[in-house]
Amino acid sequence: MKRILFILLLCPLFIFSQNSYIVVEAQYDSFGPAESEFYITNNNGDTILHHVPTINFEYYIDTVWTNAGSHTVIMLDSYGDGWQSTSMAGFLRAWNNCQDTIVEFLCNTSNGFATEIINFNLGPCLPNGPPPGPCFPATVIINLDQYQEETSWEITDSLGIVIASGSGYGSQPDYGSITIPVCLPEGDHNFTIFDIYGDGLQGSQWQGQDGSYFVKQCNDTLVYGTDPNFGLDSTHVFTTAECPPILGCTDDDYIEWNPFSDVDDGSCQTLKIFGCIDSSAYNYDSLANTMDLTPNCEFTLILHDLMGNGWVGSNLMLLLPDTSFTFIHQGGFNQEYQFTIDAPDPAIFAFNITPQASLTTIECGFTLINPEGDTLVSVQPPFIQPLFPYTFITNCGNTCEEKVFGCIDSLALNFDSLANTNDGSCYYVAGCMNPLYLEYNSAADYDNGTCQTLIVLGCMDSTALNYNPNANVEISGSCITIVYGCMNPLAFNYNPNANVDDSTCIPIIYGCTDITMYNYDSLANTDDNSCIPFVYGCTDSTMFNFNPLANADNNSCVSFIYGCTDPSMLNYDATANTEDFSCIAYIYGCTDSTALNYNPMANTDNNSCITMVQGCMDQTAYNFNPIANTSDSLSCNYDAGCITGPGLPYWLNDPCYAWVIDVDEYCCDNEWDEICQLTYDYCEGTWVGPLLTRVQVKKELIMITDLLGRPAKELKNTLLLYIYDDGSVEKKLIK
Repeated sequence: MKRILFILLLCPLFIFSQNSYIVVEAQYDSFGPAESEFYITNNNGDTILHHVPTINFEYYIDTVWTNAGSHTVIMLDSYGDGWQSTSMAGFLRAWNNCQDTIVEFLCNTSNGFATEIINFNLGPCLPNGPPPGPCFPATVIINLDQYQEETSWEITDSLGIVIASGSGYGSQPDYGSITIPVCLPEGDHNFTIFDIYGDGLQGSQWQGQDGSYFVKQCNDTLVYGTDPNFGLDSTHVFTTAECPPILGCTDDDYIEWNPFSDVDDGSCQTLKIFGCIDSSAYNYDSLANTMDLTPNCEFTLILHDLMGNGWVGSNLMLLLPDTSFTFIHQGGFNQEYQFTIDAPDPAIFAFNITPQASLTTIECGFTLINPEGDTLVSVQPPFIQPLFPYTFITNCGNTCEEKVFGCIDSLALNFDSLANTNDGSCYYVAGCMNPLYLEYNSAADYDNGTCQTLIVLGCMDSTALNYNPNANVEISGSCITIVYGCMNPLAFNYNPNANVDDSTCIPIIYGCTDITMYNYDSLANTDDNSCIPFVYGCTDSTMFNFNPLANADNNSCVSFIYGCTDPSMLNYDATANTEDFSCIAYIYGCTDSTALNYNPMANTDNNSCITMVQGCMDQTAYNFNPIANTSDSLSCNYDAGCITGPGLPYWLNDPCYAWVIDVDEYCCDNEWDEICQLTYDYCEGTWVGPLLTRVQVKKELIMITDLLGRPAKELKNTLLLYIYDDGSVEKKLIK
């Protein structure tokens, strides 16, 4: 990576009487913004043009008016390799208003430079202009094709008078760019370009590159000639006028001063207040806004020669923005020069080597010293690279005074008469300031080297455990009394307070130390929490009450007695202690085989047996028996007749209904019962409905059983048997 050196240039722009102009064209390389710039000075040393590129490979062209006389072009490259890179080499060209090339420097690897100085003389030359009266600078740019000799151009005014023209470009390189400065009066003009072959600048027609042309003024493009196929000629109308002024502050007494402004716009606001503006300086002026610099001073230049025979005609040139100095070593080993220059200024030292001295440059060197004795640049022999320039900034100094730190109190022991800024170093009492020494003086603020005896803290009691024979300062309470005992923390009789072992340690023997415990160990001295209590019980594993947790037999063993041990079972054996799975469950039900509801599965009678009641169970018969539960269909009588009596059924078609109403106990007590009312209604001939309706005989619930005949309570979602006093049984499932 290229090393970047920054060069500060002071380039004021001054305007003189203008009777000539020059066109400057520059091409920078890829490191232009970081390294390169140029400026042109007139014969008065004033900078009339200065440019610094802003982008890589920047192309720059400008016209500047100046007076006739000697001029200097200074090309700078801070890295020292000139305006060239691997991808593109730069150049700088200049023409006068006669279109004569006055400067042409093409950069390449053979002419690398840090500073290149080119002098030229500009004489009066006004072949085509400027025309009588005021005129304004403009630029014609022709980008040629490969047939340069065919191209020419002219500019005519509104009357058709030719005021500028150009031709004869056959010596230019293929596709070269021509820049021609012109001065044109204000008004309308015609620009005409010609091609004698008639194919314009269309070089691509012949496997080459197309050309173009432009007319520019005041950074504006007045003519665009981007169409190369114009045939024999092409004319463009444009208008020129005076360039607008550059507005700004024109008074250099103000901070806002713009050296390039030519018309003051009233922007001058802040008057320069000179002084030291360096806040770190002793004489810093907070009101100042402009550094007050030492205007000039005398420098000392020492030329060195290892052989002592001088530089044999070679010289050292000091280049400054407005002047230059040349120095020659005449003889001897060292030769001094004194000279005065303005500061701060950018300066460049470069060797100019004569042919006869090219082999003796290894003897050469130089040193530059400012008035303050500072070495600004030094090149000691051997000077191996005579063509390499050295760039630096001259420094005479400024009005700022450096702070000199020290004790400024005259009463202090270390008062410094040269100091101007107190650094807090003043001291008034000398002594030992190190508290680590016996000679320490707490009042001292300056150590005079009297510290001799380093403090050794410790116990000074020779009978103490930690007695220190080297101690000279007793630490209160630090001595440790000797305590004898067992110091082994793994021993049974370990003494944590002991600091001297007396060999009395007893090993730890772990075990159960509780004499009341089953596993008491008389040899143990340390309980290990292993004690097991006595557990009494039957220890015979063949016995019914064997206790696996017992460790001491108490003669309580009981033999096994097998049987049904469930007291809810039919065959429960109260003497049995071991279940033999012989238990028989209770099955409740009617165990009377003559009963209507005899349950052959029942083994326990629950008083639920229903006596068989035989009778006619056909409701259509006259002797239908509503309480019969066993049919004897042969007894049913289908002929009307008075078959009445206590407890017997009554029939709606019985002619003895009056007896039913008047005699029957049920109907006498329940005259308005449904069956009695229906019977009455039937005999009266007012009843409509079935001929037979059984008398509703009131019945009462005796018990509830499950399906196995076992007594049960009324439960929801369980199918149960309901047994009544009339012998009837109902199955119910209550949801």
